[in-house]
Amino acid sequence: MGFKDFIPPYLAPTTTGPVILQGVNYASGGSGILNHTGWIFGGRINLDAQMDNFANTRNDIISSIGAPAAMKLLEGSLFPVVIGSNDFLDNYLVPVVSTIKQKLVTPETFVGALISRFRLQLTRLYNMGARRILVANVGPIGCIPFQRDINPSAGENCVAFPNQLAQLFNAQLKDLISELSTNLNRSKFVYGDVYHIVDDILRNYISFGFENANSACCYVAGRFGGLIQCGSLSKVCPDRSKYFFWDPYHPTDAANVIIARRLMDGDSNDISPMNIRRLTES
Repeated sequence: MGFKDFIPPYLAPTTTGPVILQGVNYASGGSGILNHTGWIFGGRINLDAQMDNFANTRNDIISSIGAPAAMKLLEGSLFPVVIGSNDFLDNYLVPVVSTIKQKLVTPETFVGALISRFRLQLTRLYNMGARRILVANVGPIGCIPFQRDINPSAGENCVAFPNQLAQLFNAQLKDLISELSTNLNRSKFVYGDVYHIVDDILRNYISFGFENANSACCYVAGRFGGLIQCGSLSKVCPDRSKYFFWDPYHPTDAANVIIARRLMDGDSNDISPMNIRRLTES
């Protein structure tokens, strides 16, 4: 897309002045759609707070170049929203407390709460000037090394229940994106089917150049290296480009490049109603 550097994080002290006109990254590790998500990690910036931060940037842009130019800039910008996995992994599926939570709250109720909250957040983003909005769905979280290791009964297979939760959420998310596209004037929402892309890669990993599609390259303990976070005590595989998973949760750079390229130029099976390239050109 022509960027020479990574988009700078909002909290970096250098993300001020003209820098913010080139884009800002509001992401926060462990955060989610729901404010409670990621509580086990302590400090994290949930999506509502990320929206507050964007509102601050928006005001700074208006102060810098004036309201008409600021609105034109925002309307021509791309807003990727990639969130939701932690609402399951670090909330509904947290070991020990998950048993109690799942007895009190059904998957349908939990997903319904996620979608309702997300609708408000995406509408707020639109109301602040965003028009080109990419929303990625939740991938097959039952296939990550962490879930594989804490659910050994799944054997060599991905863990079914987390994937079922992701699919339940994704079906309603796709309907939400269609609803917002219809109801919000001049909006261009696109739905990135990361679940489909990752599932395709994991099923056909050899053809994508990988040698391992179920274990963490950076590992300490667990059959799949998923029991302890990657850190100073970890061992690292000889060639990370041959692994799909970097650590207990995340893909490697090699995997992310494939996912990104398919979102950029993929067909309607990967991203709909148009890919990112068409979205940015429209």
